[in-house]
Amino acid sequence: MSEVAVKASYVFLAPLAPAGRGGTTERVLAALREAIISFELAPGEDIDKLAICERLGVSRFPVSEALARLQAEGLVEILPQRGTRVSRIRLADVRQSMFIRRALEAQAVRSLALDHDDKLLPALERNLRYQQAAVEAADRRGFHLLDLEFHLILLDALGFARVKSAVEAARANLDRVRRLLATPRRNTHTLAEHQAILAALRAGDAEAAVQAMEAHLDAVITELVVLAAQNPALFEDL
Repeated sequence: MSEVAVKASYVFLAPLAPAGRGGTTERVLAALREAIISFELAPGEDIDKLAICERLGVSRFPVSEALARLQAEGLVEILPQRGTRVSRIRLADVRQSMFIRRALEAQAVRSLALDHDDKLLPALERNLRYQQAAVEAADRRGFHLLDLEFHLILLDALGFARVKSAVEAARANLDRVRRLLATPRRNTHTLAEHQAILAALRAGDAEAAVQAMEAHLDAVITELVVLAAQNPALFEDL
């Protein structure tokens, strides 16, 4: 690929505004992570570090540091003597991450159905009103952020910091998958699944809350298997 073509391929990266000392690596990391999660940088695509440096207006060091951290997150592969590329999605990793989420979040809603403070239900109801508006506006990115917030509200209400950290770590590996699945149809189903979780919490029905959460998370894996069969180039282990 020519230098002009390489640069053109990174037009989705906005040059970083000048800032004070520190924080450059974090900003590069955020920009590259979003590009990978949004599929601007596609699974299996080679990454040209020099072109990224030129596009963002930064030195090689923060780009190299950001890529090393993305490798630790499983989003890129750094291949000795061969360069760096975006990792393909591994179904085995997704299944493991979802297993962790399913176990912890199901128990979280079981506990919250039996005991929660007065702020939980109004916070969830407000979030679901915004989710409904996002569905009606076909705002896929907005819905994704509200989906994340719904689960964070539950984890914050639970009040177990280590459980929240474990769920967030597992969810990081699922971000690309959730973007892939965030169709208008899937978002409509997700909204209904969230409403079922809220209804069980409102009724104080622990078993119904567990079943609703498990059904919600299981639906992701079910749809992902179908999607993977249709898009094998995105996946590593088909």
